Amino acid sequence: MDGIEIKNVAHLARLALSEIEIQQSTEQLSLILNHFEKMSEISTEGIEPMVTPTEIENFWREDVVHQDLTPEEVLQNAPLSQGRLFKVPPVVG
Repeated sequence: MDGIEIKNVAHLARLALSEIEIQQSTEQLSLILNHFEKMSEISTEGIEPMVTPTEIENFWREDVVHQDLTPEEVLQNAPLSQGRLFKVPPVVG
């Protein structure tokens, strides 16, 4: 990766980078890409693909509704309400 590519990516991302930042980014991204290149050389023959490094087990619980507050109690703190609903400003512009 070179400075021209870094400048192009910075332009697309709307970033203003100094020459020092461009040089540092060039060096850092080159190290990262070299690391991935080394990783691609590793033989993965016979290794099963995995989604996560550990097994995931679902723990199911019963979905029980708890009504701790009445609708009237909930609406007491609302700045505006109409009936049993929160009244909010329109969002269509």
